[in-house]
Amino acid sequence: MMGERTVMQEPLFYEFSLERHVPADHLLRRIDRFVDLTSIREHLRPFYSDTGRPSIDPELMIRMLLIGYCLGIRSERRLCDEVHLNLAYRWFCRLGLDGAVPDHSTFSKNRHGRFRDSDLLRRLFETTVERCLVEGLVGGEGFAVDASLIKADANRQRSVPGNEGLPAEAVSHAVREYLTVLDDAAFGASTPVVPKFISVADPASRWTGANGGLAFFAYSTNYLIDLKHAVIMDVEATTSIRQAEVTAQRRMIERTQERFGVWPQRLAADSAYGSADNLAWLVHERGIEPHIPVFDKSGRENGTFERSDFRYNHKRDVYICPGGKELRQYWQEGRAAKARPPIDGLYRYRARKLECDSCSLRAQCRPGEQGRKVLRSIHEGARDLARELSGTDAYVTSRRERKKVEMLFAHLKRILKMDRLRLRGPNGAKDEFLLAATAQNLRKLAMLLPAGVPATAG
Repeated sequence: MMGERTVMQEPLFYEFSLERHVPADHLLRRIDRFVDLTSIREHLRPFYSDTGRPSIDPELMIRMLLIGYCLGIRSERRLCDEVHLNLAYRWFCRLGLDGAVPDHSTFSKNRHGRFRDSDLLRRLFETTVERCLVEGLVGGEGFAVDASLIKADANRQRSVPGNEGLPAEAVSHAVREYLTVLDDAAFGASTPVVPKFISVADPASRWTGANGGLAFFAYSTNYLIDLKHAVIMDVEATTSIRQAEVTAQRRMIERTQERFGVWPQRLAADSAYGSADNLAWLVHERGIEPHIPVFDKSGRENGTFERSDFRYNHKRDVYICPGGKELRQYWQEGRAAKARPPIDGLYRYRARKLECDSCSLRAQCRPGEQGRKVLRSIHEGARDLARELSGTDAYVTSRRERKKVEMLFAHLKRILKMDRLRLRGPNGAKDEFLLAATAQNLRKLAMLLPAGVPATAG
């Protein structure tokens, strides 16, 4: 027999608790244990006026942004709708059932004002790193660094050839920010090469085909991670150029050492970070072992002897060719006494032409008429150290563990859905990358310290 729903008179009073309706294993409940925003008000106090009507609670906006980046909600308009409807989101935001959700335009106003002026999002990210340090998730011995391309909110149709520059009528937040970073080594000053195209909507983004497919406008998010549990120690936004990514690596290491007092013993990275000057910076200025492949273009494709076929004698400062002949910087003592450091950072070792002409290996050594020449960087000592380290077991381990940073980028794009930026300009990229790294560290804390394990008090 088909039953019929009994319509009863609605009760006059309800007793409803959000706390009881949020499951114990819900991601936001697990993350909430590590979200400490008590210092935000004091941090923002200098940026608020003492008069006027009350503004939106900054803690509420930060909690809403954390929901969006932790759960891959990319639109702030949709985020406001979801917080309005979802009980777990309301619980995390401390709104209750009747709490008013702010308008989506509030986020843009505060982002362009108080949040950036106070560097609030950087401070928010650093609180997650501090918490990871307190909980013992950071080993501090081995770091890894890498960069990943993130598509900018720009397209080919709204671009101009790079050699023409921006049109005079181009005026926006992104254009003004682009003009302020022209001398920044992480953006405009990273390379003298003029890009093929410049986006009118977001000129600081870089036209790149580095992924091997169709070219697009992009920024690079740079991660410096600790290899123990893949905690993100620092994040930096740059243009998508190798030189800019090396600059970001240095800034992140310096900032991590100054802010948290963590000095890694070794750094794992790919060959993009294996230039001579960067290896020298790591070894001589920071005392870090570079577990990095040496960036070397001395290989030859014509079958003649390569640079590696020449043995270097440190004591005498000469190279010995496969035929047993010497290559020196200067064959006259007078010229050697007047020598100055090379402008391009490369010493040149040359063999005597007469010895080369009479050598039986001449055809394998030099197809030209001049004597053989070998270039040696002024930072060759650091390069030699990197080559020696490449034969150790620790290097092999670092190369395997370096994949953790690539996994973080995959998580960023596939789970957090940040394969394309929503905000424009260098500051917009910086904001998004900081919030995404904050979300990944919070999810890491929630995963490694389950609800049954008491969290250390912040």
